[in-house]
Amino acid sequence: MSQSGGGAKPRIGELLMGRGLISNDQLEQALLLQKLEGGRLGDIFLAKGWVSAVDFYDALTDHFRRGRIGDLLLERELITEKQLLEAVETQKHWGTRLGDIIQARGWVKPYVLGKTLSEHFEKPNVDLLRDRIDESLIDRDSLSIYSGNLFVPWRRQGGLLKVAVVDVNPQLLRMVDQLVGEPFDIVITSKFDIIWVLQEIGNQFYTEKSVHELANSKPEFSASEVFTAKQIIFLFIWMTFSVITVTIWPVNSLVLFNVLISVFLLLNFGLRIVLTWVGGDKHFDNLVTDEEVLAVDERSLPVYSILLPMYHEAATLPNIAQALRSIDYPLSKLDIKLILEHDDDETIDKAKELGLEGIFEIIRVPDSLPKTKPKACNYALHFCRGELATIYDGEDAPEPDQLKKAVIAFKKAPENTAVIQARLNYFNVAENWLTRMFTMEYSLWFDFYLPALDALRIPIPLGGTSNHFKMDVLREMEGWDPYNVTEDCDLGVRLTQAGYRVGVLNSTTFEEANNSIPNWIRQRSRWLKGYMQSYLVHMRSPIKLYGKLGFVGFWGFQFFIGGTIVSALLTPIMFFMYILWLVTSTTVFDPYFPPVVLYITLFNLLIANGFLIYLFMLSGFKRRYFSLIPWALTVPLYWLLQSWAGYKGFWQLIHNPFYWEKTHHGLTTFEVTHDMGAAGKSPVRPAPSSAGVKP
Repeated sequence: MSQSGGGAKPRIGELLMGRGLISNDQLEQALLLQKLEGGRLGDIFLAKGWVSAVDFYDALTDHFRRGRIGDLLLERELITEKQLLEAVETQKHWGTRLGDIIQARGWVKPYVLGKTLSEHFEKPNVDLLRDRIDESLIDRDSLSIYSGNLFVPWRRQGGLLKVAVVDVNPQLLRMVDQLVGEPFDIVITSKFDIIWVLQEIGNQFYTEKSVHELANSKPEFSASEVFTAKQIIFLFIWMTFSVITVTIWPVNSLVLFNVLISVFLLLNFGLRIVLTWVGGDKHFDNLVTDEEVLAVDERSLPVYSILLPMYHEAATLPNIAQALRSIDYPLSKLDIKLILEHDDDETIDKAKELGLEGIFEIIRVPDSLPKTKPKACNYALHFCRGELATIYDGEDAPEPDQLKKAVIAFKKAPENTAVIQARLNYFNVAENWLTRMFTMEYSLWFDFYLPALDALRIPIPLGGTSNHFKMDVLREMEGWDPYNVTEDCDLGVRLTQAGYRVGVLNSTTFEEANNSIPNWIRQRSRWLKGYMQSYLVHMRSPIKLYGKLGFVGFWGFQFFIGGTIVSALLTPIMFFMYILWLVTSTTVFDPYFPPVVLYITLFNLLIANGFLIYLFMLSGFKRRYFSLIPWALTVPLYWLLQSWAGYKGFWQLIHNPFYWEKTHHGLTTFEVTHDMGAAGKSPVRPAPSSAGVKP
């Protein structure tokens, strides 16, 4: 678009006139102004408002840009001829721009591509870290639009607003035109420059949004208040009434209490039997076949945002980076956010050391309370550009076709399906007793329970990873609750209340099962504390909840979420009383356990635990992990660990409700893989000697 030579000026004017964008009088005025005041002819047209930037660049792009971007990169010896040919061939299949493909492959860095694009379009290239923006031009209410679309008002020069952009395309220019509401021109920069400068300028804005947006707009769904005033009053009245009744009618009151608890636990167990029966029916599987995956036209696939929150996990970063590179999805349509806390220098340095491709973007979350994963994800959500989004953890190994399967599943699912949950399981199945039990539990949960919950329209507590969202719905829900330490469970319930459905996908992400009991207790106590938070939040208005969920959904919530909490807290007490009665033959419990109550209690302890062992065995059969089946006999011991974690979680709910107890990853010696055939052979990798050191 060179306008420095005399011959080029009328060519631009004639082109714009030929398209009916300017008149002959306007062209003559512009030429006169250029003669008197200097400057570029195009800038004059734009400053006068005679032609919009959208129309201007649409008209000029095909006539004045200097060849293909790939040719320029090749000419500058930034890529090889082989790489260019591969990119051109890939473009036919992926349907994205050549520059995006080259950048996604890691052949050039974003800042190099930005400089080449500047030459390509003959526009100035600016380094926003050095050429600082004029902050007075920033509309604070539009920060999320800037970060989500990679542009930012830069400076005003010659009476014309200059907007820094990463690329030149009509859709972006139309958005800028609508937002700024005045004539503008563009300068070109790197996307990392825009992300960096917006985080610097908008830290307070993004932090406020990520922490307080849900509490401000929908306070009834925020766990920022652990107990509401109504709940405290209700609890006080209930405790007072209980003390009075136990004082006046001690035996009858305790009998009634035992009846209620025993029946509740019986129904809780009964629900799990029903869920296993329903979930075992393949009719309720959201099945996406291999043939459907192979038939996907990759040009039609949407941009997919992947949120990757990590904290002090430098040792696992190379593994997850490689896992995401191996995803069977056009790399140029991946928008990967590496979400790191501002003080996590280890992982930040590791990311820089790895020289990750341009599809990886570091989002550095500023220090603020609560310091939780959902708060960090909310912060990163402002920078996401995908139509769909998912979350992975640092130790994850998703099956390569998972994203394609999720896209297909959304197309096949009802319109109100907001999220598709992939199954979770573990690659270090056979490492020790704990990993075996954890694997059977997860298999039961994701292969049986969740499909059944979906089929019965009972709120689904999402997994903390591999849930695939429609981005517009996720934003409508104000993202995750930053105060809830099982934000996934809470969001699943909120989506159901809002009339959305949650589906389950026949694709598995393999994770690292905890191989350490203390580490497992830390993780499970956080989960159970979060379940308590979620139950308290959604039971603030039980009548409204019943109206939104209906009979099955409401009682399913009581027994699946509430039952998980109650069984964790009461199981050791019931076991203790039964063992004491069995060993000592004491009669002290006889007044409080009439025969009917005793039989129900014994059924819960003996028959129910026997059936639970059977369900764990079923999960082993479902996954064909036959070697795990004998270990199911130790379920009662595993459930006592659950109770230990439950009491720890309850203690923290009272004393430190928003504390995110970190689960340590990278402890296993098993290879991180989605290939369970390989995992079954127990391949070993060297354990990292310290965080941030490549093994």
